[in-house]
Amino acid sequence: MDLEFGRGVRSTQKDSWKTTMLLAYQSLGVVYGDLSISPLYVFKSTFAEDIQHSETNEEIFGVLSFVFWTLTLIPLIKYVSIVLRADDNGEGGTFALYSLICRHANVSLLPSRQIADEELSTYKLERPPERTDKSHIKVWLEKHKKLHTALLIMVLIGTCMVIGDGVLTPAISVFSAVSGLEFSLSKDHREYAVIPITCVILAFLFALQHYGTHRVGFIFAPIVLAWLICMSALGLYNIIHWNPHVYQALNPCYMFKFLKKTRKYGWMSLGGILLCMTGSEAMFADLGHFSYSAIQLAFTSLVYPALILAYMGQAAYLSKHHDFYSNSQVGFYIAVPDKVRWPVLVLAILASVVGSQAIISGTFSIINQSQSLSCFPRVKVVHTSEKIHGQIYIPEINWLLMILCIAVTVGFRDTKHMGNASGLAVITVMLVTTCLTSLVIMLCWQRPPVLALCFLLFFGSVEALYFSASLIKFLEGAWLPILLAFFLMAVMLVWHYTTIKKYEFDLHNKVTLEWLLALGDKLGMVRVPGIGLVYTDLTSGVPANFSRFVTNLPAFHQVLVFVCVKSVPVPYVFPAERYLIGRVGPPGHRSYRCIVRYGYRDVHQDVDSFETELVESLAIFIKLDASYRCSDESEQQAATAPLPEERGLTVIGRSHASYDLQDSVQHSAASVEMTRQSSGADGDRAKQVRFFIDSNVTSPEAAADSKQMAEELEALAAAREAGSAFILGHSHVQCKPGSSLLKRLAVDVGYNFLRRNCRGPDVALRVPPASLLEVGMVYVL
Repeated sequence: MDLEFGRGVRSTQKDSWKTTMLLAYQSLGVVYGDLSISPLYVFKSTFAEDIQHSETNEEIFGVLSFVFWTLTLIPLIKYVSIVLRADDNGEGGTFALYSLICRHANVSLLPSRQIADEELSTYKLERPPERTDKSHIKVWLEKHKKLHTALLIMVLIGTCMVIGDGVLTPAISVFSAVSGLEFSLSKDHREYAVIPITCVILAFLFALQHYGTHRVGFIFAPIVLAWLICMSALGLYNIIHWNPHVYQALNPCYMFKFLKKTRKYGWMSLGGILLCMTGSEAMFADLGHFSYSAIQLAFTSLVYPALILAYMGQAAYLSKHHDFYSNSQVGFYIAVPDKVRWPVLVLAILASVVGSQAIISGTFSIINQSQSLSCFPRVKVVHTSEKIHGQIYIPEINWLLMILCIAVTVGFRDTKHMGNASGLAVITVMLVTTCLTSLVIMLCWQRPPVLALCFLLFFGSVEALYFSASLIKFLEGAWLPILLAFFLMAVMLVWHYTTIKKYEFDLHNKVTLEWLLALGDKLGMVRVPGIGLVYTDLTSGVPANFSRFVTNLPAFHQVLVFVCVKSVPVPYVFPAERYLIGRVGPPGHRSYRCIVRYGYRDVHQDVDSFETELVESLAIFIKLDASYRCSDESEQQAATAPLPEERGLTVIGRSHASYDLQDSVQHSAASVEMTRQSSGADGDRAKQVRFFIDSNVTSPEAAADSKQMAEELEALAAAREAGSAFILGHSHVQCKPGSSLLKRLAVDVGYNFLRRNCRGPDVALRVPPASLLEVGMVYVL
């Protein structure tokens, strides 16, 4: 575990017990805030209208039995025991499962895939490819393109519901905590106090997001710990004082008695019971910030027992009290003694804020991951901490979430409708996780399909029962997450479809290397000082936006770099493996290709550090290329290669020490270590190379290569001093004549509206406006 960056980098050695204890304590504030506040609203949502709390106590004991076995089966057995093991280099969540599946089976819809990506350190497989026998299910999945699309849609549905949960969880959490004021206010004043106070707290919570959670995160764990201890103490008090025999309700027979008596209404009330699982997905989604053993320890030793005691305490109190004037009083605060109600109220509000903060941060993270898959319009991502990796803030999404949260609070005004909406979002995400995990069991873990089918049927049937109970309440609040998911799915599918079609258009209209090399011979074509960074999605060939640029302006820079910023199906890429460098044309042409690789959890670096690292990597590549041209092996390879473009790209291994380009030009000797990426299919594709270039060479060929290298480094240094220009395509997309009405609506209306109203590629790539050159491009799809 990397404590500095907060990444779940799995080391070969296990964490010490002290480290595990520390991580388990820290996980309370980040992972379990949402799950720990569920007792505030579970019983209140369950007894809203569907069932009545009667003298026989069959209803309350049946609900307690359902809550106990639900917490045991889903969070404890499914997540802690099974799903948490399906990590992607220590990372968890929906995209981690999708990434694992895409690496073990050819089902990804992302373009620009390369063999070199498989050599990344984080691109590890459970078994080597040569030892893996293709199962019939894997062949079936890879064969049918529609199944690839269906898999991506399933992932996007889970993503949309997580975003919907980011709207609903803060609203129901803070509202349920503040609703404790009802016992201190008259009936006429409740509506005018609870709703405004909830809205003020929500507005304050979202207004603090741009500071980042690291500034107040150190108090999150103590708040949740105090809240768990408080719930446990209240639960023990109510059990001992009111009904010590309440433990008998843990017998699963009470579930059948409950359903037998309440029938349809008992089944409908399951939509409120499932809220006890709210926040379980966070254990898996936030796995990258901690470790498996830490999350497992915190849940089994503290969170799970505290939740069971809290629910048992409420049931014990309610089993001896039946004189409520309305079912809305069957909640958490009714079982809190009057003497401690105010301190508990304050602590509950603080705990609800912590739980809301966790889901808001998770929403920012999953939207950033969606961008990396080209499934979400470009938004501005701000890294709020220089030391803690992964803490981000998205301004547009933050204010949109705040408006929606306040609208939900003002519009619904009660726990019942909020609970119905939140429950459907939560159980949908769990169903998606169950389906993806069953694929991971077969494809990644190489377990028998029968085992994966048992996992899917057992946990899927339990979750399908709760899903049906939530869906039946469509008109009572469950319509909201469906509406949000429908809107978000439309946006994400339109953006993804058009982005893929634009890539195919670029691929079809790219120009040849011969055309680029012939530009220097044309009359009137000049090379201007500086470095020209041409951004493209292509990993090979010359993009059409550059040909359009030189056609209208017959000049390009002395040093030309075709930059491709691409995402790979891994959580993150180490800085030493981020850059793939190669030549475009002969050395004298001064044209290069740079492929910059990011994982789905990586945050793009700022342009200053990127430009510096790029130039340093180019200088190292020039020296490496010179050393290969000096070797006999390299000469043989060059003799057989028809074009310089077809040579393998080079992975530049960079250390944290700075690289001085001027020193490289002035001094005659240099020592460089890096990894050479071979394009061959056999043997070791990557090998470490250390070379030493000396000016005192005896071979005429070596002397010529050394002179050429020095000239190339001098040209690079001079170009850097002259400045850099960033050349991006400014696209307009339209459908070709004869396209269907649906396609015209999606592309001509939907995509162009999103493109005009979202951040441009220059903002996403953090390009300075003063150095930006935009080339108009019309895409006819």
